[in-house]
Amino acid sequence: MGFAIECERFTDEEFARFRGRLRENLEALRVLLQRPGFGVGPESIGAEMESSIVDDSACVFPINTSVVEHCQDPRVTLELVAFNVEFNLTPVPAAGRPFAALESELEFAISLLERACVREGGHLAPIGIVPTLRTPDLVDSRITQVPRYRALINGVSRFQASPVRLDIHGPNEALQVQSDTLAIEGSNTSFQVHLRIDPDRYAATYNAAQLATPLALALGANSPIFLERLLWDETRVPLFKQAFVGRRLPPGEWRPAVRVPFGHGWVRKGMHELLAEAVALFPPVLAACGDEDPVQVVRDGGVPELGELRLHQGTIWQWNRAVYDPSAGGHVRVEFRALPAGPTPVDMAATAAFMLGLTIDLREDIDALLPAFPFRYAEHNFYRAAQRGLDARLLWPSAGPPSPVERPVVPLIQELLPRAESGLARLGVEADERQRYLGVIQARLDSMTTGARWLRRSLLRLDQGRSRHDALERLTHDYLDRVKSRRPVHEWAEVA
Repeated sequence: MGFAIECERFTDEEFARFRGRLRENLEALRVLLQRPGFGVGPESIGAEMESSIVDDSACVFPINTSVVEHCQDPRVTLELVAFNVEFNLTPVPAAGRPFAALESELEFAISLLERACVREGGHLAPIGIVPTLRTPDLVDSRITQVPRYRALINGVSRFQASPVRLDIHGPNEALQVQSDTLAIEGSNTSFQVHLRIDPDRYAATYNAAQLATPLALALGANSPIFLERLLWDETRVPLFKQAFVGRRLPPGEWRPAVRVPFGHGWVRKGMHELLAEAVALFPPVLAACGDEDPVQVVRDGGVPELGELRLHQGTIWQWNRAVYDPSAGGHVRVEFRALPAGPTPVDMAATAAFMLGLTIDLREDIDALLPAFPFRYAEHNFYRAAQRGLDARLLWPSAGPPSPVERPVVPLIQELLPRAESGLARLGVEADERQRYLGVIQARLDSMTTGARWLRRSLLRLDQGRSRHDALERLTHDYLDRVKSRRPVHEWAEVA
């Protein structure tokens, strides 16, 4: 997030200073991005896997501090709520066998974290939302007790005066509930994928990512249950957005941008545009400042930390986020944040392969695609994919008028699989690796099985003759047993 946060509240004067530092950071970034050769280099791929912790009854278990201590691995970090942890994977070159490397490290991460959880009487649950989660689990006392998260809660409360009101309608069930704690956001765990790219290709790559993400989300959905209700295939999406909406406005009043946006339009120029937008649209919720003079650092030929800008960007949860990183001579990345955790390492690697491959191939003709596809249709696709998963009907640009056209998502993905393979080839991914991971995607389509679909079908079976709570406990145990098999979700047996 740019800086370690040591205090829990900031004064008005500190926020004023922070806003000034953001302007300086933006100016330094503008000049830096004009430097010949800055950030140029081979594409690379990184990832972060968030996971929940459950006890022997499959209920969330707030022991993340102990788990991190047991792991003794700098890749393992705390998350917002005490029943979540994160593992930061090692970046790998995109060329060669990057997804096999991601899968292998994910297997290591799950094994490491599971062993640490077991030492405290728990288990690791790599899933978008733990099915057994209940309202009493989402209280302030479940927030991880470190200054950074207490400061975040205090900062958000400056703009979110009224309780959070969730209103989520699934195909058969609905949820309406309100909460006065940010712990509700901690219900979500994600598998976030990073792609390092050259700055001069940033706009085209980012726009292509916005086109590709809804299809990957439909394929990777794994969060259909929240507070004992069957809701969207990827319920994380409305939950995360509504958790940060802020105060409810009377009908007819203009609505400011929410801090969990899909986006505000196609990117026209590049990285700087997205970060300048974040500074202009969203007031800061944290105000820690460093001593660096970023403009002078750039004038002297150096690479600035831009700590304030990175801190601010870390408090805006765009589903595809622009990332500036000063390490290794400085570079820029697209962070794909929409995918949920789980079910298994091979599933996460396969979804990432499809998403990145399609992004890279669509990038090649993005200038021809965008005139036929106003941005509001990409946003529409994102929420429809989250809601309906493999049953979604999405809009897609057409070669001739009228454009776009509405398509069922499964045949659309089938049609685009060769483009995903072409994009992986452009990245230098070896042929057998391309075939292996896209083969997993094809098998998902053939079986119509994602994590969300397996969970949904299984719960409807388990509901027969059981209370919903007992069915969810059994479902979570069955899910975790199948995760341990390491077999992709399309090969999982249905529960009896």
